[in-house]
Amino acid sequence: MNDADTETPSNVVSGALLSRPKQGRERILGAIREAAIAEFSRHGFKGASTKAIAERAGLTKPQLHYYIASKEELYEELLYSVLNGWSGAFQFDSQSDDPKKVLSTYVRKKLDYALDNPGLSRIFTTEVLGGGRNLGRYWPVAVKSTQQKVDLIDRWIAEGRMRPLDARLLLMQIWGMTQHYADYGVQVHIMLGLAPEETIDREPIVRELTNFVLLGCGLAPDCAPE
Repeated sequence: MNDADTETPSNVVSGALLSRPKQGRERILGAIREAAIAEFSRHGFKGASTKAIAERAGLTKPQLHYYIASKEELYEELLYSVLNGWSGAFQFDSQSDDPKKVLSTYVRKKLDYALDNPGLSRIFTTEVLGGGRNLGRYWPVAVKSTQQKVDLIDRWIAEGRMRPLDARLLLMQIWGMTQHYADYGVQVHIMLGLAPEETIDREPIVRELTNFVLLGCGLAPDCAPE
């Protein structure tokens, strides 16, 4: 999962909305958003239908189209709200130049987002698995954001503050490890012996992932692995 400002439910589908004030609009838009996330994350763009989105939101199909222009625009607005959110939320900490602190914070933000927004995360993954045809506008932004992180890590390496490594691969490995908990949520629950509705205790996961990353970078973690 690459990096891209989370928006409020009313803004998420703003571009796909037909302008028509109505009492309860915020509640309905929130329901549409959650329904769209559920359907698109499970079935992708092709597999999801406006009928299923409407039913999940507690609306009829005509009522849904009272609020959205089309499935295509709803999907694109939702997808890009996720991507823009990642771009804003997953910047390195600009207030610190400590590699250990910056990388530790980054790992936590990535894992928190995956566990707090599994449906949103899976929408991106499903889109990529389908060929990423709707991501053309996103890749240049993602590449630029990633390059900024790579440049900072390379500087730390040049200054002798981290062991020599491929900064780009390091970032992709962090994405993969954290994204796993969103994309493979069912497997994670089974392997941890949890019922589907049980909440995952993220602190041990954060600790293990952070230690793994820091030790791989030649940095001493705050707490030694158990």
